[in-house]
Amino acid sequence: MRQREATHRIGVLIRHNTLMRLRDPGQMISYVVLPMVIMLMFKPLYEKALGTGTIQVVTGPLVMFSVFTLAIVGNSILVEREWRTWDRLRTSSASAFELLLGKTVPVFVILLVQQSVLLVYGCLVIGLPFPKSIGYVALAVVVWGLTLLAIGAALATVMRSHAELGMVSDLGAIVLSSIGGALVPVSLMPEWAQFLAHFSPGYWALRMLQSAVVGDSAGIVLPTAVLLAIALVAGLFAIRRIARGWGRSDLL
Repeated sequence: MRQREATHRIGVLIRHNTLMRLRDPGQMISYVVLPMVIMLMFKPLYEKALGTGTIQVVTGPLVMFSVFTLAIVGNSILVEREWRTWDRLRTSSASAFELLLGKTVPVFVILLVQQSVLLVYGCLVIGLPFPKSIGYVALAVVVWGLTLLAIGAALATVMRSHAELGMVSDLGAIVLSSIGGALVPVSLMPEWAQFLAHFSPGYWALRMLQSAVVGDSAGIVLPTAVLLAIALVAGLFAIRRIARGWGRSDLL
């Protein structure tokens, strides 16, 4: 009975938040169209400069603009404080985990769709070799989506306004993805940048996605483990913050 009630509550939250996302699709559309344009414009440059230019020109913008979706993840939670409705949600019978799940599942679907569309576009338009293993690619997309979801939820429980969240997500998207090799392969960077790259989730996401595309089963293991660890820590942090009363309207 309790399991059925929990499932019902989560389902209601998911439907409500899906409606909210569908009513304001601007960000979602821009984070799909912009990387498509960048891939098309940078393709000749990467093909001349790199032997694996096609893989780089597809996976680089994909990772960078998927990091930008941290703003969507965070805003889906932060907006409840702006509307002063988070207190009502917390006093309901839904647990912190249920609230977080209901908020993030629609955004998780957006992340999966965004990455899938860009990979298909890369194969059909940019010339990305068709992945040797769809399973590896699917795993990489899901793991990267979970990581972004957890990081975005954690950020939302720390930031106090949409402006703060926007600043952090935008700067983070550019800095972390650039250091991680989204624009220039890490091997071509200065030594200090190559060292810092290992601290960027974008670096591990690129390694994972590129290994998945070429069917490198050994190369996908370590990046997947690192990203899942990041997702676990960030997710637990977000749940703890929500369970301990984050989001009270009087903090605004």
